[in-house]
Amino acid sequence: MKKVVLLRHGESTWNRENRFTGWTDVDLSPTGVEEAKLAGKILKENGFVFRKAFTSYLKRAVKTLNQVLDVMDLDWIPVEKSWRLNEKHYGMLQGLNKSETADKYGEQQVLIWRRSYDIAPDPMDMNDPRSPRRDIRYSGIPDAGIPLTEALKDTVDRIVPYWQLDIFPSLNQYDQIIVAAHGNSLRGIIKYLKGISDTDIISLNLPTAVPYVFEFDDSMKLVKDYFLGDPDEIAKKMNAVANQGKK
Repeated sequence: MKKVVLLRHGESTWNRENRFTGWTDVDLSPTGVEEAKLAGKILKENGFVFRKAFTSYLKRAVKTLNQVLDVMDLDWIPVEKSWRLNEKHYGMLQGLNKSETADKYGEQQVLIWRRSYDIAPDPMDMNDPRSPRRDIRYSGIPDAGIPLTEALKDTVDRIVPYWQLDIFPSLNQYDQIIVAAHGNSLRGIIKYLKGISDTDIISLNLPTAVPYVFEFDDSMKLVKDYFLGDPDEIAKKMNAVANQGKK
């Protein structure tokens, strides 16, 4: 049996402040560090032994993965980083408080910006100091490939080819891999794997630092998916994510 664990990063400082984060490179909060350590403990207790890991260019995902691997005594395994695993780019919303934005524009509009499949927020100006086109870590990527805003559809369009060409084929060499990334980049992978419709994906809310396991048989067909952890706590965390965009 082949297994892939998808793990959203632990709580970040802007998660705590309820801000749109996107490609802004904020750190983990102290709670997020502890969440990541707990995820590592749960994975170790459930017998996982990874041989390859993937993560984004953003430190909240990188540091989550580092904490998990440290707890599991797997600091030595190869880790591949890719900007394609970055969070959805929230354009000019990045840095704004979600509840205050809901007060100004309405909860329905914020839900559309956060969760709709094909409607993106207004883009960030390419000359904005916060633009990823001014960030050295993306200097090797053509400007046309670097977003200034995204709908989930755009995130799916950049993540699915990376899944198909890099992540999934690694299961031919490794029986267990872990992907530490972000709510929307992981939602894109999950949408693809489970065939979730453009409409139903709106209601999928991923909790921070809860391992989500996908099992594949020897023919590489998906046979099972499940979260690891206390179901009541996971449900509470999912509900908290859903409520972030309310007044």
